[in-house]
Amino acid sequence: MKPSLPSLLVALALLIPPPAQADLPDLGDVSEATLSAAEEARIGAELMRAMRDSGEATDDPDINAYLNDLGGRLAQSAQMPGGRFTFFSLNDRSINAFAMPGGYIGVHSGLVLTTQSESELASVMAHEIAHVTQHHLARMQASAAPNQLVLLAAILAGALAAKAGGGSDAAFGALNAGLGLTVASQLAYSRDFEREADRVGMQYLANAGFDVRAMPLFMERLQNANRLNDNNNALAFLRTHPVTVERISEAQNRLSAFGLKMRADSPDYLLVREKLRLAALGPDEAVRYYRQALANRQFLSEGAQWYGLARALLAQKDLEAARRALEEARNRLPDHPMLWSLEADIARSAGDETAARAAYRNGLARYPSNRSLYLGEIGWLIERGQTGEAEKRLRLQLGRSPSDSALYRLQARLYADRDRLRYHSALANALYFEGNAEAALEQYRLAGEAPGDDFYLRSSNEARMRELERRIRETPRPKKGRS
Repeated sequence: MKPSLPSLLVALALLIPPPAQADLPDLGDVSEATLSAAEEARIGAELMRAMRDSGEATDDPDINAYLNDLGGRLAQSAQMPGGRFTFFSLNDRSINAFAMPGGYIGVHSGLVLTTQSESELASVMAHEIAHVTQHHLARMQASAAPNQLVLLAAILAGALAAKAGGGSDAAFGALNAGLGLTVASQLAYSRDFEREADRVGMQYLANAGFDVRAMPLFMERLQNANRLNDNNNALAFLRTHPVTVERISEAQNRLSAFGLKMRADSPDYLLVREKLRLAALGPDEAVRYYRQALANRQFLSEGAQWYGLARALLAQKDLEAARRALEEARNRLPDHPMLWSLEADIARSAGDETAARAAYRNGLARYPSNRSLYLGEIGWLIERGQTGEAEKRLRLQLGRSPSDSALYRLQARLYADRDRLRYHSALANALYFEGNAEAALEQYRLAGEAPGDDFYLRSSNEARMRELERRIRETPRPKKGRS
């Protein structure tokens, strides 16, 4: 059912600082001087779920695995007891990154494409990690920005209202489309907090073995681009991360405390960067970009350019040209799981079962824990109707990663037409690990009504149902008339 006009207006109004009597989710008393870790985690998880549901957060195993590996290395020296970080990408050409409550850190694709080295990307991520470890959100809430979390609550309420309305209305699509950027704009920190995040982030950068000179260099380059070109994409970053001459100068002065450390860009950075470029440009524009870059010899890595061209040609269904471009990439790059995934994708698109099977087997023999490869292989086996093999692979990977929602979604596909109990159970597990409690509970209930006599599975489902019912009861509900 489509939302009513009044509900539409309320949801749209929630994207601006709310007036008195706005209906907001109850996030606890956000006017208190402190914000607990549990409150931060709850707000962050809900915002993250809204971004995933809206399709803004990139669902690509290669991209997110790389960002979480890089972020994890930077966060190793953070020493935040009980704290954890989740890094994710947004398919957004603006140059930005932001840290949400609960350690969720979003990185826009435009930021990755603007960086000219892996150290530059790491410098921005280290800066965002420092915002979390220095508790800047809670400190903003306690002093300079008492309405900050109220605004985030309003954004979240609007996004969830749009989702509840069915998502078919164009206005609700527009509401969700800018959720990440809207969240980032409400998390603009003071200049003091920015300087502190620079100082602490630079230490994280050095401890992880990156070139600390990248931090002031990247800030200075963005500032110059903004001043000379009036670059709106750069403005998105500078609005939420105000850069001043003093801030750049302070960062440059700190360089003397660190030794000179040159670091080559990793193949992961180079290849992920091109995967993001294809998503940003689209196949036709990307093919033109890569051919021009290769002709003019303008690139960070020639092998990565050939990889990007191969992916773009695959998207155009020019399979023979894609194979040739992949071969050129392999001649210039070290062996890498993303090359095997691309080989499998080309073979699948050509309907070449033998080549696809060989690509997955060879890739997984070298990189058995690579998520993109094993998810791809299981999906391919399901498509081919090889259910026994797919089931065996799923059991193996779920034993290693029992909270991976993507595996449960593949399991749901496997059982969709032949086992209602296992289909609804798998879909419920996926929603459970994605943090969607109410939708997960509904699927567990449907599993309970389905035929089948798997006692262990039913017992596990019932335990999850009790847990979710308790969690939903204890979650604060929206209050009418809350200012």
